[in-house]
Amino acid sequence: MTIHDVAKLAGVSVATVSRVVNENKRVAEKTRTRVEWAISELNYAPSVLGRNLRTSKSNLLLVLLPSISNPFYTEIINGIEDTAIARGYNILLCETDSNPKREAIYFNLLRNRLAEGIISMDPSVNKNKLLELAESYPVVQCSEYDTESPIPYVTIDNEQAAYDAVTHLIESGHRKIALINSDERFLYARQRQNGYEKAMEEHGLPFHDEWVYNAEYLQFEAGQKAIRTLLELNDRPSAVFAVSDVYAIGALKEIHRLGKKVPEDIAIIGFDKITFSDMAFPTLSTIAQPMYEMGCISAEMIMDEISGILVNSRVLEHKLIKRDST
Repeated sequence: MTIHDVAKLAGVSVATVSRVVNENKRVAEKTRTRVEWAISELNYAPSVLGRNLRTSKSNLLLVLLPSISNPFYTEIINGIEDTAIARGYNILLCETDSNPKREAIYFNLLRNRLAEGIISMDPSVNKNKLLELAESYPVVQCSEYDTESPIPYVTIDNEQAAYDAVTHLIESGHRKIALINSDERFLYARQRQNGYEKAMEEHGLPFHDEWVYNAEYLQFEAGQKAIRTLLELNDRPSAVFAVSDVYAIGALKEIHRLGKKVPEDIAIIGFDKITFSDMAFPTLSTIAQPMYEMGCISAEMIMDEISGILVNSRVLEHKLIKRDST
């Protein structure tokens, strides 16, 4: 059914039907009721594409992330989607896989007006190209951001959060604490290592290069490999701070496989408070990021930018969650 069929059944002009569909207030209530009845009778669905072409609005937000499989992003995405839908927007998840060619495709969707803004959660995004894009289009960063860029972001204080995690291990009696870190080219990895080193230094504890393990990728298997390496050291640590729950849970699995116990033989604390952290055995101590709130705020920020409202960066509070692994 077309808009012409609706107009004919309701006995009005096509323009009147269009006004009703677009919620124009300049339509008499009696006429609006008749048009809405005709729409219902004919099961008419307005063309979203056609409306977008007329208004030059897609109401689509792009969400860039390196991997959809990483459970860290789940709650952030939920926050973005719930907030976007409430304001009449939809989202498109764009998995970059740290691939510049994919990244370019998504950037061009924005340039070609097929989307209205980008929320970037990709730590490996080309920062120069993202900055160039942000000069003409709405862009917001969530979690990972560029310290040298004016692009607004929402995040937590990663250095302080890591400091709090390591301090908790120290207060639990540990003096030999290792770090399972990600790739140092990522800002969060550098910030969390800074927090680890700061806590060790302030408490007068030594740390050695061999106690810092940099994983090549963010997967459970990387945590398993990391803990195997650390447990093989002659001067073996008694506790581990992992910069991701994914690493920490992988390490827990490998510790059990080796016949050791947590926290009796080695304690471990993670970072993020993903859902799996409370399902692990033993339950995982961790740093909770307000992931759903981060998603909600980043969505509000990008939609405000689209509306021409100036937005400011936000640093949210983290929380230390003490569980059985420490």
